[in-house]
Amino acid sequence: MCSNSSLSLSVSLPSLLLLLLLSFSSVSSIHANKLTHSPSDNKNALSSTNHSMPLSEAETLFKIMDSMSSDRTWRVSYSNPCESGSVWPGIECKLGLDNHLHVSRLDFGTHPNPTCKNTATFPSQIFDLPHLESIFFFHCFTHTKTVLSVSRKVLSHSSLQQLSLRSNLALVGPIPPQISLLKSLKVLTLSQNRLTGRIPVEIFSLTSLLHLDLSYNMLTGTIPHQVANLNILEGLDFSYNSLTGPIPDTIGQLGVLRKLDLSSNSLTGPIPDGVEKLELLSFMALSNNNLSGNFPKGLAKLQNLQYFIMDDNPIYVPLPVEFGKLVKLQELRLSNSGYSGTIPPTFSQLVNLSTLSLQNNRLTGEIPAGFGSLSHIYHLNLSRNLLGGVVPFDTSFMRRLGGNLDLSGNPGLCLSPSEARDIKVGVGVGVCGTSNSKKGSLVEKSEGHQPLPLPVLCSCCQCQLLLVAYAIVFFLN
Repeated sequence: MCSNSSLSLSVSLPSLLLLLLLSFSSVSSIHANKLTHSPSDNKNALSSTNHSMPLSEAETLFKIMDSMSSDRTWRVSYSNPCESGSVWPGIECKLGLDNHLHVSRLDFGTHPNPTCKNTATFPSQIFDLPHLESIFFFHCFTHTKTVLSVSRKVLSHSSLQQLSLRSNLALVGPIPPQISLLKSLKVLTLSQNRLTGRIPVEIFSLTSLLHLDLSYNMLTGTIPHQVANLNILEGLDFSYNSLTGPIPDTIGQLGVLRKLDLSSNSLTGPIPDGVEKLELLSFMALSNNNLSGNFPKGLAKLQNLQYFIMDDNPIYVPLPVEFGKLVKLQELRLSNSGYSGTIPPTFSQLVNLSTLSLQNNRLTGEIPAGFGSLSHIYHLNLSRNLLGGVVPFDTSFMRRLGGNLDLSGNPGLCLSPSEARDIKVGVGVGVCGTSNSKKGSLVEKSEGHQPLPLPVLCSCCQCQLLLVAYAIVFFLN
C-alpha cells in the first residue's frame, strides 16, 4: 500500500504543480484583461467630468458672478458650475453637441436666486456665453445707475431666446438698437425700469418674438408702424409710458395677437379699423389715453375678446351696440369717457360678464331689464350718469353684488318700495315716491317700517304733549 501510495503521490505532484501554474496563468490573464480595459472604463466613469464647462466659458461666468453678487465666493464654492449634484442657485446647464456642459439659464435678483449687490451694473459680457438661452434680472439694479448695453461682435452665435429685466429702478437710458441682433429672441421683457427715449425701429426685425413687454418705463415717441413685422407675436405690452400719436393701423397685421395693452400713455385718434382683424385677441387695454372718435365698424368680429378695458378717454360717442355681440366678454370697462345715449339692450346678452363699469359718463334712459339676469356679474358700476326709472333688480341680485353695486349719482333712478324694504345695503339710490328718490341718497337699512316725519317743535303744553305722544308711537313702531 505504501508503494502504491508513494507512486500515486509521485504522479500527482507534477500534475498539481501544473494545475497551479495554469491557475496562476489564468488569474494573471484575467487581471491583465482588467488592466487593459480599465482606461476605457475610467473614461466612461469620468465622462461627466469630461462634460465639464469649457474653461473660457467658466471664466466668463465667474467674472459675471463676481461683479453681480456677493452671496458666495463663487470660484471657491462652485469650481465646476455645471457639476452633477451642484446646488448653484439660479443656474441651469445643458449638454452641447461638443459633449460639454454649457450654461443655458441664469436668474438674478431675489432668493433663492443670487441677490445683486448695490454696486451691480448690467454685465454686457453675459452675451459672451454662447449657449445661454434665458436671462432673468428681477429687482437687481436698484442702487447704481446702469444701462442696457449689447456688443455687436458677440451676437452672431447667440442662442438667447428670453431676455427679462424687470423692476430695476437704476436701469436707465435708451433701449439699444443692437438688441435686434439677438435673432433667436422669443420673449423680450424690459418692464418696470426707467428706460427712456424712443422704441427703436430695429426691434421690430426680431421676427421670432412671441412676447414683447416694454411697460412701466418712460419711453416717448410714437408706436412705429413696423410693429406689423412681428407676425407671430402673441403678446404686446407698451402700457405706462409716455407714447404719443395714433395707434398704427398696421397693428391689425398681428394676426395671432392675444394680448394688447397700450394703456396709460398719451395716444390720440380713434381705434384703428385694423384692430377688427385681431380675431384671436382675448385682452385689450387702452385706458387712460386721449383716444376719441368712433369704434371700428367690425368690432363684433373680435369674438374671442374677454377683457376690454378703455376707461378714461375722451370718446364722446354713443355706446356701440356691437359690444353686445362679444359674448365671451368677462370685463367691460368704459368709465369716465363721455359716452352718451342709452345703454344698448344688447349688453344684456353678455352672459359671461363679471364686471361692467360705465360710471361717470352721460348715459340716459333706463337700466336694461336684462341686466338682472346676468348670473356671472359681481361688479356693476353705473354711478354718476343721467339714468332714470325704477331699478330693475330684485333683492337677490342686489344682495349677491352687495357693495359691488353702485348706482349713485343718477337723480332719476329709484328703488321700488318692495325691494327697498328688504335690501340691507346701500346701492346709491332712493325709494320711488319719496324725496330721497331725487337726491341719489343711499337706501336706508329698513326693518319694514319707514320713519315718520318729526312735527315742528312748539313751546305750548299741547305741542309738548303731542311731541311726547309721537315719540311713544315711533318707539313702539
